[in-house]
Amino acid sequence: MIGLVKQLKPRGQIVENRKFDLVISEEATNMIETHINFLMQVSERGAEKLFIEIKESIKSLNEFPQRNAWFNSPMIPAYTYRKMLVNKRYLIIYEILENTVFIDYIIDCRQEYSWLTD
Repeated sequence: MIGLVKQLKPRGQIVENRKFDLVISEEATNMIETHINFLMQVSERGAEKLFIEIKESIKSLNEFPQRNAWFNSPMIPAYTYRKMLVNKRYLIIYEILENTVFIDYIIDCRQEYSWLTD
């Protein structure tokens, strides 16, 4: 067992932490604003909490954005976009090209979004 662990985590080996640039589309920015403004009508504190959670989730994509599942849809080429669920309700849809993560959509999963998958 110890030999297996040594194979998985060689001592003294440096693992490079690759950083990715983040680009948020105008569409995604507008979607965030819409979600936050709607929630502000109900709870200012809730809106602030959601904004922080979305912001932190987006920032986390600068390290290992490949950790999230592929976004599968018959209308989108396979293995193009990835998805990240935030706060059990919001889906961040993004694409990785070289060293850049492009965040294209932030969708409230409780709303109809077949326009994206049709």
